[in-house]
Amino acid sequence: MSPSVQQSAYDCLVGHEPPMVTLCSLGNYPSFTCDAHCRGQRLRAVSTMTDGDYDYLIKLLTLGDSGVGKTTFLYRYTDNKFNPKFITTVGIDFREKRVVYSTNSPNGSRGKTFKVHLQLWDTAGQERFRSLTTAFFRDAMGFLLMFDLTSQQSFLNVRNWMSQLQANAYCENPDIVLVGNKADLADQREVQERQAKELAERYGIPYFETSAATGVQVDRVVVTLLDLVMKRMEQCVEKPTPDTQNAASTTQLDSAPASQKKCAC
Repeated sequence: MSPSVQQSAYDCLVGHEPPMVTLCSLGNYPSFTCDAHCRGQRLRAVSTMTDGDYDYLIKLLTLGDSGVGKTTFLYRYTDNKFNPKFITTVGIDFREKRVVYSTNSPNGSRGKTFKVHLQLWDTAGQERFRSLTTAFFRDAMGFLLMFDLTSQQSFLNVRNWMSQLQANAYCENPDIVLVGNKADLADQREVQERQAKELAERYGIPYFETSAATGVQVDRVVVTLLDLVMKRMEQCVEKPTPDTQNAASTTQLDSAPASQKKCAC
C-alpha cells in the first residue's frame, strides 16, 4: 500500500530556480529533493512515512515525448489500473510505491531483502517544459525512456532525449531502460521491434514493449530498472574507501579532470 502524501502549493520565492541537488557520500548518487517549480508555484510533497518504514528511497524518472503514455504507465504500475482520460502532464508529477527487493547470493540462493520506497517521477514531454524537466535529471537514480509504438516521431526523438540525459544526468552512463509503450495497438503500430532493439543495443540498454492498457510487462520494466540501480549501489558499497587505497590510486583520482561526470561505479 502506498504511503499517503501531503501536497501544498506556495508562491515561488526563488524565481523558478531548479531544486538544489546534493550528492550523497555513496558514490555519485544524489540525495533526494522534493521541490518542483512550475508556473510561479512551488509544489512540495511530504511523505508521511517514517525513516524506519524502508531501507532505501529510490527516485526513478520517466521521460519521453508528450502523449507516449508515461502517466498511464505509472498509474498502471502503482495502482494496477488504467485511466485513458488522463490530461497532459504540466511540469512535474510523481507517484509512489513500496516494494521488497531481494539480492542474489553467489550460489544463486536468495540473499538480503530490502524494503524500497520508490518515487516515480512523471515529466512533461512538451518543449516548453524542457528546462524544468531537465533540472530533475541529476536528482534521479534511474530513467525510463519511453516512446509510443504507434508514433514514429516519438521513436526518432528518443535520440534527442538520450542526448539530454547524457548532458544532465548525474553521470555519463546512468541506468536507463528503453520502453516502447502502447503494444496493445498492434494495428496502428509504426515502430517495428527490430528498430527499437537495434537502438537499445547501440546504447547498451534493455528494451521492453509494454501496454499501460493491459499491463503487459509494466511491472517487469520497473523491476529491471530497480535491479540495475540496486546493483550499482551494491558495487559502490563494496568499493574500497579512500583510506584503504594506495597512494598511487589516490594520485590518479586527484588528477582526474573535474569536468568529467563519470559514474561512481
